[in-house]
Amino acid sequence: MTFLNLLSCKNWFSSNLAVDRGQIKEHLRSEGFIWLCPAFFLKMFSYFCFIGLLSGKRNGILSSPEYEARTGRMYKPPPPSTRRKNIEFEPLSTTALILEDRPANLPAKSVEEALRHRQEYDEMVAEAKKREIKEAHKRKKIMRERFKQEENIASAMVIWVNEILPNWEGMRATRRVRELWWQGLPPSVRGKVWSLAVGNELNITPELYEIFLSRAKERWKSFSETTSENDIEDAGASVADREASLELIKLDISRTFPSLYIFQKGGPYHDLLHSVLGAYTCYRPDVGYVQGMSFIAAVLILNLEEADAFIAFANLLNKPCQLAFFRVDHSMMLKYFAAFEVFFEENLPKLFLHFKSYSLTPDIYLIDWIFTLYSKSLPLDLACRVWDVFCRDGEEFLFRTGLGILRLYEDILLQMDFIHIAQFLTKLPEDITSEKLFSCIAAIQMQNSNKKWAQVFASLMKDNKEGDKNHSPALKS
Repeated sequence: MTFLNLLSCKNWFSSNLAVDRGQIKEHLRSEGFIWLCPAFFLKMFSYFCFIGLLSGKRNGILSSPEYEARTGRMYKPPPPSTRRKNIEFEPLSTTALILEDRPANLPAKSVEEALRHRQEYDEMVAEAKKREIKEAHKRKKIMRERFKQEENIASAMVIWVNEILPNWEGMRATRRVRELWWQGLPPSVRGKVWSLAVGNELNITPELYEIFLSRAKERWKSFSETTSENDIEDAGASVADREASLELIKLDISRTFPSLYIFQKGGPYHDLLHSVLGAYTCYRPDVGYVQGMSFIAAVLILNLEEADAFIAFANLLNKPCQLAFFRVDHSMMLKYFAAFEVFFEENLPKLFLHFKSYSLTPDIYLIDWIFTLYSKSLPLDLACRVWDVFCRDGEEFLFRTGLGILRLYEDILLQMDFIHIAQFLTKLPEDITSEKLFSCIAAIQMQNSNKKWAQVFASLMKDNKEGDKNHSPALKS
């Protein structure tokens, strides 16, 4: 097929305007266009029609209706093609090409071959219809579940607004509220419930937030005037000057929920996140800014006003577990890991032994989960639901969620080695759903020898002996 073939077709069509689609297709075949897809044929047909229209207007050639109107004679189309035609329709996709006859210059199909091709075509069409029906049912099911979920959220919101929140202290611990809480908080009340559940033991006020925010802005200004960025990074790593980590915040904000494009520079929440994190580093210079904080602050900002987000953020990071991790208290972190392994062995003994065989310690995957409260590892809507129950149950639920993730992917993890397990748990599958995860979390029993999480952790705190089981190579280094 060359440009000369195409030019030949154009010239042929310009001199034979009163031809039908079948004749054009036949001529295309004779010029070597036989095995091109139908889509190309349609483009060629449109092209020739356009060329013919121009040629007809330019050369005074009449179309068949114009010919009849001017001459009063009936237009007689040329005799039909003698080519075999045993199909009842023109193929609209490559699937139907199997029904086409071969070109005249090739041997014709036998009856058996034609029947076989018809059967294969019917099977392909039937299979395509099955897939289409299956996908349609799946879409309908998803829509029904979505409508049901929206109805449940709407009805739950009414209960939270009219019954629970006005009587918070008296109702928060009731069985009805705890069950409703487990199902996930309605987005419209989520921030309010989080604030109430986290509390404000630090007695931070909006005015206090403004004071530390002003201090942060002053330090940003002084740093930008006196210190280069590399010097600031070195200073930020120094324990003696934690407030120097203000500048490090800029580097980390761009990595916070990058797919949302709302916290990056120029986004609507960039300055807000910067302010909350900056104010905190001035409020708690002993902690400063630690990578992972930006995700926690970002989730709070999405659900609370600026000052309320800062108050919840500061109080949340003041909880024993978060304080131990963000201050990198090795001895406390080891005890949390040891407590986690007690329940890991209790609930998932086979996977526990598999991890042990590779010396795969909890710090390898738990640190990132705890530092960001799963907001980096899980889809945002699912992470928020984890936060819902975390605010209800406290630190125990963070480790229960970790065990739920391991239970959900236990069969997959049992087939992996050290490297692949670490990679898998660092980046969890994106198709994880709240129904599947919370079903696995519910199956985790946080009880060992009649001891609950708090009792197991308390006994570990009293125990000064640190066996090999309680040590983490990554933390000792």
